[in-house]
Amino acid sequence: MRQLTVKPLVEAFFLWARNIKSNNGLSKGKTREGIDYCLNHEESLKVFLDDGEVPMDNNATEGALRTFCLHKHTWKLIDTIDGAKSSAIIYSITETAKANNLNPYRYLEYLLEVLKDKQDQKDRLFLDKLLPWSDELPAICLNKTAKAKP
Repeated sequence: MRQLTVKPLVEAFFLWARNIKSNNGLSKGKTREGIDYCLNHEESLKVFLDDGEVPMDNNATEGALRTFCLHKHTWKLIDTIDGAKSSAIIYSITETAKANNLNPYRYLEYLLEVLKDKQDQKDRLFLDKLLPWSDELPAICLNKTAKAKP
């Protein structure tokens, strides 16, 4: 369907953008910068036409970041590089848990409980069992709508 319905629209857009640029239809400014960006990244911007796994928009990503952005004013205390790195790690784990249909709070609670007893362990193979897609996570980590793992 993308090839039939969306591809002609995308091709028409890039043709229009090339015409605008070649006719010097725009002076320097934000619109010109946007058109230049599109033309410079045309190949990458068209990947979704041939690969059905690539979403047509970034709504899912923006939705995941919305929570992060809404709380940015409460993080005035995180004013160090280490604080920013820690926040990035927590948000990455939380969003990956959500993407794997886990309860982020219960999953983080489980991770912290397990990891506190394994801090000094040199063999890190146990980490595979803690990943959000592991079949060995306890049922309490699952969202209520998810099917419990045996």
